[in-house]
Amino acid sequence: QVQLEESGGGLVQAGGSLRLSCAASRRTIGSPTMGWFRQAPGKEQEFVAAVDYNGDSTVYADSVKGRFTISRDNAKNTIYLQMNSLKPEDTAVYYCGLDYRRWPLSTQSGEYDVWGQGTQVTVSS
Repeated sequence: QVQLEESGGGLVQAGGSLRLSCAASRRTIGSPTMGWFRQAPGKEQEFVAAVDYNGDSTVYADSVKGRFTISRDNAKNTIYLQMNSLKPEDTAVYYCGLDYRRWPLSTQSGEYDVWGQGTQVTVSS
């Protein structure tokens, strides 16, 4: 079973930027899509962004559209989440997920097969 490990979280002031990474322990079988989700204290896990295997198609939550960018480097078995113009409401634990289906891009956490352990992002006002 492939394992995912997120990194890049931390504390940043509102308006700042962070780049999260999610590395897979090995090359994955097939052409999986990858996604980012987040969970704030006392709230349900919510979808953030997803990208197809080739990086050609992406989907974003309305709350992050125009501020966050998801990308992937299959040669490094890694996906990224560039987060700009961060807001205090972006504070959460961010998780990356792997969906073995090639298509469609899913915004539902139940569709994802493998998860990382999460990385904390805290945005101060």
